[in-house]
Amino acid sequence: MSTISAQQVKELREKTGSGLMECKKALQETKGNIDEAITLLRIRGQAAAEKKSSRSTSEGAVGSYIHTGGRVGVLIEVNCETDFVANTDEFKELVRDIAMQVAAASPAAPRWVRREEVPADALDKERDILKSQAEADGKPANIVEKIVEGKLSKFYSENVLLEQPFVKNPEQSVDEFLKSKIAVMKENIQVRRFVRFERGEAL
Repeated sequence: MSTISAQQVKELREKTGSGLMECKKALQETKGNIDEAITLLRIRGQAAAEKKSSRSTSEGAVGSYIHTGGRVGVLIEVNCETDFVANTDEFKELVRDIAMQVAAASPAAPRWVRREEVPADALDKERDILKSQAEADGKPANIVEKIVEGKLSKFYSENVLLEQPFVKNPEQSVDEFLKSKIAVMKENIQVRRFVRFERGEAL
């Protein structure tokens, strides 16, 4: 079995947010290859999250984040299964990190938590705009639809919280970050809702 250094484990933990033993095991299985270990942990995190996704989340916390200078503020509700986990420092940090994501997201602040929440009329309007743009560029009719669907992915990544690049590690999405925490905390965790305030914005 490969000898894994503490520095390698530390680096993997910083990149994935996974637990100490999970990181060490992943590094041993991938013979110290950080990139392969990240992939392995993401696969396991996805599997762990899917197994827990149907479990009830009636506990949790409402957290807040005020951006430097008081220009932007966020309130967010994140749910978990037990008050034990809800009271841990790790869960509180997770809530703060996701609130910070909503405050700091660029180029656009998220409007919805997950893509299933995007209203049909908002999606139809975006499709119409993208279709008109593609047609105005002289794109052939047979590929306009493919262009529209491709650009909708960008629309989701800008407007849906879970699909945005995570501000602390843009190589993973917020959803991937959340699933890495589910794997560590061993509970279903769900972002329920958020509200974002920006000083001076139109009411």
